[in-house]
Amino acid sequence: MDDQPSRTSQTYRLTTPNTPLSPKICRDTVAMLLTANGHRPDLTDTARTLVSEIVTNAVTHTGSLTIDLETVVLRDGVRVAVYDDHAATEPLAALDVSRDSEHGRGLLLVQALADDWGVAPAARPHGEGGEGKNVWFELR
Repeated sequence: MDDQPSRTSQTYRLTTPNTPLSPKICRDTVAMLLTANGHRPDLTDTARTLVSEIVTNAVTHTGSLTIDLETVVLRDGVRVAVYDDHAATEPLAALDVSRDSEHGRGLLLVQALADDWGVAPAARPHGEGGEGKNVWFELR
């Protein structure tokens, strides 16, 4: 009998308070999950960067009391979604950012590094509150 767990996919969820520490907690959690599941260091490093960007956006631009992180560790990659209480009234897309702007490049980075990404209206995973949104990305 094989003692190894199924490697098709494993889903992990974390809820953090909406504080300046949330991006670090979330990116370190995703990195630990990917390392524990034997993923390549370059995939782990890219995931850390993208998690930091989308969690920082949720912390900075929403009034959510908590941030929900869902990480699906796949055999060949990862899918990460960050949920908040701010409704998705229009799709987030690559922003036109002026050359001297100090902010606004995070989603450009997500678009450039992720194999796929998006934003969608979504209920919070733990069932609290009404509709919000999730911003997600996939790396393979």
